[in-house]
Parts: sequence; structure tokens; C-alpha cells
Amino acid sequence: MIYFDNSATTKAHDEVLQTFVEVNKNYYANPASIHAFGVEVNELLDAARSQIASIFNTKPEYVLFTSGGTESNNFAIFGVAKANQHIGKHIITTEIEHASVLEAYKSLEKEGYEVDYLSVNKNGVISLDELREKLRKDTILVTMMHVNNEMGAIQPIEEAAKIIHEHSRAIFHVDAVQSFGKLNIQFNGEAGPDIISISGHKIHGLKGTGIIAFQRKLNIVPYIVGGGQEFGLRSGTVAVPQAVALAKACRIAFENLQENHGKFTKWRDDLIDYFKTFGNHIYILSSKEGAPHILSFSIRDLKGEVIINALQKRGVIVSTSSACSSKQKKTSHVVEALKVDPHFKEGVIRISFGAKNTEEEIEQFKAIFKDVMKELKGV
Repeated sequence: MIYFDNSATTKAHDEVLQTFVEVNKNYYANPASIHAFGVEVNELLDAARSQIASIFNTKPEYVLFTSGGTESNNFAIFGVAKANQHIGKHIITTEIEHASVLEAYKSLEKEGYEVDYLSVNKNGVISLDELREKLRKDTILVTMMHVNNEMGAIQPIEEAAKIIHEHSRAIFHVDAVQSFGKLNIQFNGEAGPDIISISGHKIHGLKGTGIIAFQRKLNIVPYIVGGGQEFGLRSGTVAVPQAVALAKACRIAFENLQENHGKFTKWRDDLIDYFKTFGNHIYILSSKEGAPHILSFSIRDLKGEVIINALQKRGVIVSTSSACSSKQKKTSHVVEALKVDPHFKEGVIRISFGAKNTEEEIEQFKAIFKDVMKELKGV
């Protein structure tokens, strides 16, 4: 099997799984307990938190463990919006965000918040001028994904951060679920985000793990109340094995970032050039300026399911543009925002690379795809 659906989820590294099992076996006490065993487990949790904080250039007390990207995004959006509504109720995001952001914003809209949605160009990138124009004195939150999960567009995070911090009091929240481990993403004063969300299972970690990290102390409403864990912002007994395994996955992703970036870029550019040999039969949504690990394309007048099934019969696993909504029959909101030609909009396929893919698989895929095009299009 050739697995090219790593933006949906990745296979966990053996080292991550081993860490998870070891901690479960040997460090199972509650980290909030005051006995020596509990203190030992809490020290392990603190070490994991510190390791992640150093990667993101922040303090350990500004790193909170969550159940994944969706919770982290919801945490940031609801927490900031509700804590700062005395300043204003104007919030900004983009047209092409993940559902965990868009649905949160729609929920706030129903509660009386005013939302502006930034448009994108044909490459999926926002206009910084539009962002500047939309910012107001009562803007309290801007949420933006660093890398689009469906077609790999990279947003100009540093430039956006400077504009947001210069022209408003808004908190800048970046969804880095698809970028961490592939692109540099850290806190960087006024030239960086105030909040970062990531998910473990996108970086060869475990499903059900994630973090929300802050650059500094922020006014934010607790997400879950109860025993006051996670600095009073997310109550509940902390899942230490998951946290330590996530720290391991983060370290591996961070240490191998440059190597993987180089490989993924080479493979993506190679396949873009290959797809172009099929002329107007294929429309390529991604570009060589986008994220290196995501390549989305469409075959004229074919539905995505047809292409997926044809590849799957030959042992290749890919997805429609977003696995999170792949079972829905409607066209993706990202495809609509990009104004894709009607002949191509129903057949968008996403290839996404991970650390376990190889050069040989790229060559094998080309041969397989040639057979698929003969079968489906006669070319």
C-alpha cells in the first residue's frame, strides 16, 4: 500500500508508541496527587510541557494539553471571544478555514458577534490589504490557518501578525495543525501569533492529542471547569502518557523539519510537473509556492470518489480535498472559495506526504496514475 493521506492522519512513530506504553506501565499515578509517586509523574508532565514550550519559544505555563486540533481551535476562539467581549465583539477569519474554526465562528455569530470573512485569491492566499481594512478598534480576535488542509496554501503569518498588532488590540490565533513539522511556526513577538494550535496525529503522534500554546498571559475564559488542572484553564486529570508521547512526536517533527521539507518539496514539484503532461485533463489547485506536503488536483468531469476508488484498487490511498468532510456530498467550501471551474470542482483529490513515504513510492504512483488515466479518460 502507498499511503498518501497524511494530512488526514499519520501513522504513529514507533518511538511515540513505545513512549506511550512505557509511561502507562510505569508512571500511572495522578499527577495532581501529593504523594511521591504523583510528584514523580507530575515532573514527567512538566518535562514534556517544557520540551514543547522550547520548540515554540514560549514558557511552559503557556502550553496546555488538549485532545487535538478541534478542541484547541475551539478553546482559543471561544475562550478569547468570551473573555474580551467588553472590548468588542468583532472577530475575523478567512473563507477557507477548517470546520473547527468556521463552525465556532458561526456559533459566535449567533450569539451577537460580528464576523468578517477574508476572501482568498486563486492560490488560496488572503489579501493583507483586506485584512488591514477589516481591522477595527473593537476587533478582539483574528483566526487564520497557517497552511490550508485541502490544497496547501500558505498564509503570510508574519506580515499578518504585524498588521494585526499594529492596527488593533486583537489576539492573533494561528491554526498550525497542517504546518507544524513542515514549516517554521513559533512565537516571535509582534511578528508572530499570540496563540498556536496543533494536533498530534498530523505529525506521527497519537490521535486524541494536541496543544494550545500562548505567547504570553492572555485574558481567556476556561474551556473546561472543575479541578483546576492545566493552570485553571482546562480541568480534568491530565493524560500524562498522551502528553509525553506528544512531546516525543513534536521533538521528532521539529528535528526532522528541514529534511522532510526538502523531500516533500521535491516530490510535490515532481508530481506537479508530471500532472501538467496530461494537459487540460487535469487542473492543479496547489502551487509550488504552497506547503510542500500537500498536492491537490482534479480530473475533468470526474467525481472524486471515482478517482479514489480507481487508485485504491491499485493500492494507492488518497482522499478528497478534506477527509474531515469527505463523506459529505456537497462541494468543499475551499473549492467554492477558489472559484474552481465547474468541470473540475467535483473531482478534487488531495495527495499528502508524511515522514514514512519514499522516493520509490512517488515513481510507483506515476506509473499507477498513468494506468488510471487510461482507464478513466482514455489518455
